[in-house]
Amino acid sequence: MIVSSLQMDIVPGDPAANRAKVEVFIQKEVEQTRPDVIVLPEMWTTAYTLPELPRVADHRDSETIPFLQHLAAKHQTHLIGGSIAYQSGDDMFNRALIINNKGELVYHYDKLHLVPMLQEPAYLSGGQNKAQVFELDGLKMGIIICYDLRFPELLRALALEGAQAVFIVAEWPEARRSHWYHLQIARAIENQCYIISSNRIGSYNEVEFAGTSMIIDPWGNVLAEGSQDQAETVRAEIHPEQVTDVRRQVPVFDSRVPDFYTYY
Repeated sequence: MIVSSLQMDIVPGDPAANRAKVEVFIQKEVEQTRPDVIVLPEMWTTAYTLPELPRVADHRDSETIPFLQHLAAKHQTHLIGGSIAYQSGDDMFNRALIINNKGELVYHYDKLHLVPMLQEPAYLSGGQNKAQVFELDGLKMGIIICYDLRFPELLRALALEGAQAVFIVAEWPEARRSHWYHLQIARAIENQCYIISSNRIGSYNEVEFAGTSMIIDPWGNVLAEGSQDQAETVRAEIHPEQVTDVRRQVPVFDSRVPDFYTYY
């Protein structure tokens, strides 16, 4: 399975401009590589224009989900549709979208952990359902959003449900780039799965973003890595049988003794 992660800057508060940018990105990547999966970053339609979200966020009748469904079906590629601000009733969610190569929305995930440093809790609602495993081409996968990376319990739960690859969509800042880099590798090693990330570049509201989108194998080897500041595509081929092999060689999941772990 060939996976392409799109690393891009985001036009603040302008969903139409960002959809146009993504359409060009995807068209070019399909022509060059024909990937099985394409990944977009966090909040790619609006960026972190939190006070403006009631005006620019998606809702049931908005264009972004049909737009992604059209692109997925047209190019016959699965889309990890990054995340978007999505208004549902009185709640505003940071919502990740999974669309298969037939154009079907097969799963969505609302970010569970809201970032206090960005005042997310003042503008967004945390997810109301646990993260779940979904399948594309028979491969079991999971998705988390940015700050979620700091919570190892979340990825471990997905791995225990059989996830062979976990996607991370993000707007991770340059100021904590070392955390972004090393936590991804740690999550791949400890959960013996592929980690595939898409992080934005550029800056907004005096925050520089770290780029460094990555594809990491179950041994923790970095298969592909983006720059810190360039719009580009990071791509690699992943092999689900390697997950099985690594978990056989180092049987971490068989060695667990959860009755002796304390959770609060």
